[in-house]
This record gives sequence, C-alpha cells and structure tokens, in this order.
Amino acid sequence: MLASDPSDHSERSDLVRVLGLGPAIAIVIGDTIGTGVFLVASDMARDVGSATLVLIAWILGLLIVLLGAFCYAELGAAFPKAGGPYVYLGRGLGPLWGFLFGWMSSFLERPVAMATLAAGFVRFLGFLFPIVATPLFSSHIGRYLFTFTTAQPIAALIVVIVTAVNGFSVRMGGAIQVLLTSLKMGTILVIVVGGVVFGTKHAGSTAPAITSFSLGTIGALLTALVPTMWAYNGFNDLGDLGEEIVQPQKNIPRAIIFGLLTVGGLYLMANVVYFHVLPFAQVAASQHVASDVVQSLSGSRGAAWLTVAMAVSALGALHVVVLTGARIPYAMARDGLFFRFAERLHPSLRTPTGALVFLGSIAALLALSGTFEELYSLFVFAVWIFFGLVAIALIRLRQKEPNLVRPYRAWGYPWTPLIFLAAAMALTVNLWMVRPVRSSLGLGVIVLGIPFFYRWRKRPRAADIHSRRN
Repeated sequence: MLASDPSDHSERSDLVRVLGLGPAIAIVIGDTIGTGVFLVASDMARDVGSATLVLIAWILGLLIVLLGAFCYAELGAAFPKAGGPYVYLGRGLGPLWGFLFGWMSSFLERPVAMATLAAGFVRFLGFLFPIVATPLFSSHIGRYLFTFTTAQPIAALIVVIVTAVNGFSVRMGGAIQVLLTSLKMGTILVIVVGGVVFGTKHAGSTAPAITSFSLGTIGALLTALVPTMWAYNGFNDLGDLGEEIVQPQKNIPRAIIFGLLTVGGLYLMANVVYFHVLPFAQVAASQHVASDVVQSLSGSRGAAWLTVAMAVSALGALHVVVLTGARIPYAMARDGLFFRFAERLHPSLRTPTGALVFLGSIAALLALSGTFEELYSLFVFAVWIFFGLVAIALIRLRQKEPNLVRPYRAWGYPWTPLIFLAAAMALTVNLWMVRPVRSSLGLGVIVLGIPFFYRWRKRPRAADIHSRRN
C-alpha cells in the first residue's frame, strides 16, 4: 500500500532495489532508442519536404523533451514509487488524474508502444526477408482499408516472447538492458562513422531549400514532431521503476538527463549522415532508411548485418517498455484501483507476473491490428496529453507543498514546465487535426476509465488508502 506521503522513501516495498546508476542510464537510453531513429526520417522528410526542416524538427524535439526531462527528474526524485506518473499526478492533481494516467498507460500507451516496437522489429525483418510483408487479405472497414500481412502475427509472437522474458528477475533484466543498449549505441555509431568516412563518394542531390516559414511550414513541423516524439519517448519511463532503483533521489535525475542528452546527440549525427549519403528523394521514399544508407556504403552484406543489429535494438526497447510498463498496473492494483490479478508477484523472482500477462495480451492483439505509422500516431497523442498534465502537477506541487523534500529541482522553473506544457498542447491539437479518428479513439479510451475509477474507489481497500493519503 502507499503511505500517506509517497516521498517517504523508508516505506516497505515488495519490490527490491537492485538497479544502480549504470543500469538506470542503460534503461533510459535503451527505452528511447528503439525503432524510431532508424525509420522515421523518411516519414519526417515527406511531412516537411526539406532536409533542413527534418534536422530542425529533431533539434526542436530534443529541446522539448529535455524540458520534460527536468520535470520528470524532479518528480521522480521526490516520489521514487512504482508507477511513476501515476503517483505524481495522484499527488499533484488528485487521485482521478493519477488513475486516468495508469488506465491510459495500461490499456493504450504501453500496449501500443509494445506493439509498435514489435511492428518495427518485423519491418527490419522485412528488409532481410521481403516475404514477411506479403499481404494475406484485405478488407474495407468504412473508409479504412485494413490489410493483414504475415508481419502482424509475427509481431504478436515477438510481444509474447519478450513479455515472458520479463518474468525473470529485475537484476537480470537490468543486465540484459546494459548489453542491448551498448549494441544499439554501437549500431548508430557505426552508421555515423561509415557515413563520415565513406559518404562523400555516395552523396546524393541536395534537398529542397526553405523559402520561408509560413503557417504551413509550422504545421508541417508539428506533424513531423509526431514521429520525432515517438523516437524520443522513453526518458519519462524510468520513474516507473522508482522502487527498484538504488539511491533514487540521485540516480533518477542523473540517469534521465544524461541518458536523454546521449540519445539526442546520436540521433542528430545519424540524421545528418542519412541526408549526406542519400538523395533527399530517396530518404523520403525509403521504408528502411538506415539500412539503405548502410547498403549504399558497404553493399547488401553490410546492410544485412546492420539491419540485424537494428532489429536487436528494437527488441531491447521492447524489453524495457515491458519492464517499466508492468509496474503501472501493478501499482494501481496494489492500491485497489485496478484488476486484482495485476497485483500478483512471482513468489521468488518478485516480478509482477499478473501485470505482465495483462500488458502482453493487449499488446499482442494490437500488433495484429495496425501498421507502424498508425500505431505510433495513436501512442503519441495519448502520451502527450499526460505529459502536459505532469507539467501542471509539478507546478501545483510547488505551490501547495513548498516544503516537500525535493532532492532535485527542475532547471529553469517555472518556464521549464510552462514551455513543456505549451508544446504538449500544440502537439496534441495538431495531431487531432491531422489524424482525428485515431486521436478520438485514444481520447475515448481515456474517458472510458472514469466510471471504472469510481467503481473501484468504492472498494474498502482503496477508500482506506485514499483517506490515508489525504
């Protein structure tokens, strides 16, 4: 159960603190670097029509998420609890908002992220074995053309396997993440070094020039920020493991900020190389832009090996998304505000097996339902609503609990959360306008949680917990 003050770090937990600074940094980097940096440059190029604007979108995205990182670092250090934002929002804005985050995360954010990463893994697999993308059948659902390919059941199987692996010990999960993170960082560095050393021999035509910054250009940049934010997502997840990190007051802020800056540097270098090596039109048309870059530098054999490494990168990100995500429904169930089976822990490994089965089942179904681009647009819309709410919670906590112990304070307050909030609002409104059906579906899932909150809140256990909190 949660104590009346979630900042009381001495509270007993059934989870164990075994993740030091190194594994925590690896989790941030490994969670953030998944499929996005290897794939979404082509989507962004089509959105904005200029290599320069693509790079501006990456830089702008980094600045926005860095502001968010400062907010999450302060809250994570003050409330190192399982569930992360579920605790932050509950404390700052009220139990309903914390619950709605947990509901959204359990039914939408984490399952969609898992399905998207699995779809990205299979997309890499399709570069090596094109038969993977073979359509099996197509059907019209209203105006939407649904195409079912071999890739979708493979993605569902990948979700099931990685979820099962997360049933083992947290210490082993941290070690796996250090290894996989080292591999994925090495993959990006190989692409960057290869492009710098050999890219001049293969450099293509220049991209269209930017003539002016009109409203259309700004709208295109906001649209390009959708895949950018998918690629940067992950810095916010470390707080979910708050009860399993050693010295969380120090290690959570350090890991979040250092990990995100490392990721941002790698992303920018990789995208500069993409446009240096390939013509702009080829980048925009590519389905496997990083693999195409390597193929132009070292031929089909080199591209095949790098694609394997990128596929492993997607698996690493999927692993940590499952690792962190399972703690959210677990924390809610422990508070009596979710399905009771999600509270189950493995008797000896102390892993949340009930929550893992729940997330894995939903993610496997989602993996059968949509494509890579469709999944991450749904994900970004839902997540950024709550990014904005976390910024509001930080401001509210500064006002109503000025004496709360804050081992780390967000740099640039109050402008840091205010700018992050404005960016979150702009991104969600623009995404609603561009993809209204998917966005409405995401909002509908969130609103659906309200009656469940009031139903579960009537349980004696939950009522007792909330009375103690207040």
